Amino acid sequence: MKGRVAFQGAMGAYSQAAIWKFLGRDTECLPCATFEELFHAVLDGRATHALLPVENSTTGSVHPAYDLLLEHPLFIQRELILRIEHALLAAPNTSLERIRRVTSHPQALAQCEGYIRRHGWEAVTAYDTAGAAGQLAESRDPETAVIASEIAAQLYGLQVLDRSIQDWAENYTRFFLLGMQPAPYTSQAKTTVVFATAHVPGALYHCLGEFASRNLNLTRIESRPDRKQPWHYLFYVDVEGHSADSPLRAALQALAAHTTFLRILGSYPAALPGS
Repeated sequence: MKGRVAFQGAMGAYSQAAIWKFLGRDTECLPCATFEELFHAVLDGRATHALLPVENSTTGSVHPAYDLLLEHPLFIQRELILRIEHALLAAPNTSLERIRRVTSHPQALAQCEGYIRRHGWEAVTAYDTAGAAGQLAESRDPETAVIASEIAAQLYGLQVLDRSIQDWAENYTRFFLLGMQPAPYTSQAKTTVVFATAHVPGALYHCLGEFASRNLNLTRIESRPDRKQPWHYLFYVDVEGHSADSPLRAALQALAAHTTFLRILGSYPAALPGS
């Protein structure tokens, strides 16, 4: 892929693994310390795209990601679904018996919670899986292990003590590829919208009915607090179809009459796990 893709984390993060797998190893990557920074990297021209993790099949939504989608004028151009296989990494010549603690991003620790508990290790949070690997490569602490990708092990010269340590084998993370322009039309699309309703009985029921009455399948719905109005909520919905297709276009036009706020975050090619 031409251009530069911003992602949160250090080189060797799972976001980079997704970029390499789906966009090609020749894609230039821009590591960012925070989700907020990767949005600004696109907006100020340092990157052409951003890759944002939004959901894991084991631990659920990445809530800050959805909040930031609303706050910035980027479009979802594509979804990517990467199978996550966690590895246990340690400094060279370290044995499993010496490990006393394991460090990683909170999502990775949660996805391996049972494995960590069975070994009786202390779980220590880090801002990023690959960043934790880089720190261990510097410290060489023989009592600390890291949960990260095998790509991180290669980049930072760590040994792999164990593989596929996630609690659930079918462990996937969903990413959005973001850009300044909407994605080109595709018939095999999914659309993400966010809306708010008035605080009246049946408001959400009537909104969702506009999709149901047109036989449109919702693949996801989630509420998030509206930070501007306490105890009011925003609803994020994924629906099969493109916003330019007549059934969904009609549903969105009707939805506008039931909402106090409505925004289409993008219509984009739908993905299957590992595709």
